[in-house]
Amino acid sequence: MGTVLSDQPAVVLVDDEQDILFSYEVMLHGAGIDNIQTCADSRELLPLLEKRDVGVVVLDLQMPHLSGTELLGEITAGYPQLPVIIVTAANQLETAVACMRGGAFDYQVKPVEISRLVGGVRKALEINAMRREISSLRESLLTGQVRNRHAFAAILTRNSRMEAIFSYLEAIAGTDQPVLVGGETGVGKELFARAIHLAGGVAGEFVAINSAGFDDLMFADTLFGHRKGAFTGATESREGMIARAAGGTLFLDEIGDMSPASQVKLLRLLQEGEYHPLGADRPVASRARIVVATNQNLERLMAGGEFRKDLYYRLCAHQVEIPPLRERRDDIPLLLEAFLDEAARTLRKEKPSYRPELLAHLSVYHFPGNVRELRAMVFDAVARHGEGNLTPASFSKLLGLKPASPAGGTAPCATEEHAFAVTGRFPQLKEMEQYLMDEALLRAGGNQGAAAALLGLTRQALNKRLCRK
Repeated sequence: MGTVLSDQPAVVLVDDEQDILFSYEVMLHGAGIDNIQTCADSRELLPLLEKRDVGVVVLDLQMPHLSGTELLGEITAGYPQLPVIIVTAANQLETAVACMRGGAFDYQVKPVEISRLVGGVRKALEINAMRREISSLRESLLTGQVRNRHAFAAILTRNSRMEAIFSYLEAIAGTDQPVLVGGETGVGKELFARAIHLAGGVAGEFVAINSAGFDDLMFADTLFGHRKGAFTGATESREGMIARAAGGTLFLDEIGDMSPASQVKLLRLLQEGEYHPLGADRPVASRARIVVATNQNLERLMAGGEFRKDLYYRLCAHQVEIPPLRERRDDIPLLLEAFLDEAARTLRKEKPSYRPELLAHLSVYHFPGNVRELRAMVFDAVARHGEGNLTPASFSKLLGLKPASPAGGTAPCATEEHAFAVTGRFPQLKEMEQYLMDEALLRAGGNQGAAAALLGLTRQALNKRLCRK
């Protein structure tokens, strides 16, 4: 009995002829399917299924001890979700029909064609993976819990929408299907790609490539590598990033900026599971999970003919959209504390404290640069900070706030022209109070606590004034 260990479910080959088992192994290894278990004694199969995580069984019919027909019945009864491919020398319609009715996933006649065996095994593994995903998603929806919490430790959140994304990614992390991660610049798409890698429990590396700015030759050379002499200057062979990511995850960022020729190469890689290094005659099997990301609307790019539809449909088998920071403002206090810690440690300064109104101002800011922008804001503020508490003034330029007037100065918070624009005449205090409350509530998105902080009031004081309206 031969074994190749892997993080993916095993392909179990069952046949009493060792030569046939060896030939099947060679076929599957050549196609990049590595986790293979061979079984020459049919009596060992059922105990094996109890111990191993199996994705598909390739089963001969005519064997001593236990026949394939008997084993098919046992597998169908005990492991109904497990695909079974029947391979036999009996080219009889009645036998094939009986096997399919008995629960077989596929029926192939010896001598098998390489392409058909490999294609059948891949399809069976995909079906098995989909069944596992459905089961895992159902469990996630019912429990609402993330089991593998450490995989998402780098993503700081207390937002329920983000937790739901964690549950979904955990459910799909164990499959080898590509994942498309969408979201605006700065939301942390690479962190989510790394989380998928960690949650999948794979042994290989996480390798990241930014696709933006690559011409077709540079993209192919970076991704696939080259052989010696493939082009001028190729004085020695070099493996590509996809070879480095074997057994792990290859992350392609900014795929919306990929050239049409590079899109074709990526499509072939996903369709065929293999690639050609530059200058190579023979294809090399891909053994990496593919995760891609973009901040662009791929459907809009497809409509304009800038992104291939067939590539999009290959990539969106699993798709997730990361919400911008302005849609998860409850994460701002958590992120602010973490970035203050990081900035103080990096800049070798004491961590500053901050006034409550700072959170109010941050909570109503749009954050076009998302989490990355908040981090840059905090580092800038800590670098310039001297003593005392951080205040909104520490972030004034970045948040677009007007600095306070100098002591003894005459410049008011609102200019005279703006004051006249409110009422058409010089306004009364009551009118300006009402205007300021309305403006603060508008900027705070209706959040009375944030609006009160903008006005320098307590929430209770603002509520009393609103009740007098």
